[in-house]
Amino acid sequence: MTQTKPWAENKTTAVLVLADGTIIKGFGAGATGAIEAEVCFNTALTGYQEILTDPSYADQIVTFTFPHIGNIGANDEDMEDLSPAARHGAVGAIFKADITEPSNFRSSQHLDAWLKARGIIAMYGIDTRALTAWIRENGMPNAVIAHSPDGQFDIEALKERARAWHGLEDLDLASKATSEHQTAWSQKPWVWDEGFCDHENAELDIHIVAVDFGVKRNILRLFSGLGCRVTIVPATTSADEIMALQPDGIFLSNGPGDPAATGQYAVPTISALLDSDIPVFGICLGHQILALTLGAKTVKMHQGHHGANHPVKDHTTGKVEIVSMNHGFAVDGTSLPDHVEETHVSLFDGTNCGLQVKGKPVFSVQHHPEASPGPQDSHYLFRRFVNLIRQRRAEPALAE
Repeated sequence: MTQTKPWAENKTTAVLVLADGTIIKGFGAGATGAIEAEVCFNTALTGYQEILTDPSYADQIVTFTFPHIGNIGANDEDMEDLSPAARHGAVGAIFKADITEPSNFRSSQHLDAWLKARGIIAMYGIDTRALTAWIRENGMPNAVIAHSPDGQFDIEALKERARAWHGLEDLDLASKATSEHQTAWSQKPWVWDEGFCDHENAELDIHIVAVDFGVKRNILRLFSGLGCRVTIVPATTSADEIMALQPDGIFLSNGPGDPAATGQYAVPTISALLDSDIPVFGICLGHQILALTLGAKTVKMHQGHHGANHPVKDHTTGKVEIVSMNHGFAVDGTSLPDHVEETHVSLFDGTNCGLQVKGKPVFSVQHHPEASPGPQDSHYLFRRFVNLIRQRRAEPALAE
């Protein structure tokens, strides 16, 4: 990318217009145009491509608190949405500095070119620390991000678009992020100097049916790496259709939007599935919808949890782990019914991060144990789930 002149000599080519009328000026990158979304901030130091392709970020603009973004470039492997052609994930990105030139052996494309191809509108040259502090004080705002190389903006029209946008509450985005058809998955986790490779389905014994609300690839890879054959089904698949696949375990995936809205069609399905003895595991949106099914409530968070450095305590082991988080809604821990036990809690703010049903092989977590990006402290949860299946089948357990 061509080096920019000092900021004072450059004209504004991007703006962020908040619903309260606040205007933040900067310089454009990535795609051109304008789009409404919710603005959040992410504190991860690495993994910007995985963050921007996480379907849970649908209808969101991600402010990166790490100031230098782009040094790894972009590649075809660090993608987390299941169908890159559909381009599920963040619609906007905000950086402190101009996009860094790539300097990594895995890079195949400049980040700016990748953003353009992906349709993500980006801006840089603003005080991201100040914007992050604003979000902490005022909550995640509705806004419009706009990029115009000629620097021409109809600010009043952008203000009106930001004010009029409906926001994420009461919005079902999982129906847009989900798979259109039933598909099989067998790709294993990334291996140094080999990349990704596939299992042959004939090798895989345990069958997981993953209900796709906007699933991340690395979740599926970790299942496959533990010897599981995974069948992905759309979010609207009925309980009868899922049971007809003869699953050994049922997984409820992450995804975007308001869990209460998605729960309108997902809760009856999950309720029917819970009548079986088949183990169930949920992550993020899957955790929230499972909680709704069990009789709990969900709430919109003030600033959300977005990053790869969040401390969470597992009450079942007494251990504290550092985890990856990405959610703007949370389960109200005080609303959990008596037959449901809280298993994990955030040590940042005490919010619920996990539950299990007493006497049943059913559990879920709010955080992202698959990471991508983030630490691998929580990978044990996948082995815990597989062990519930193996226990049901009277097979030896994996070491957690």
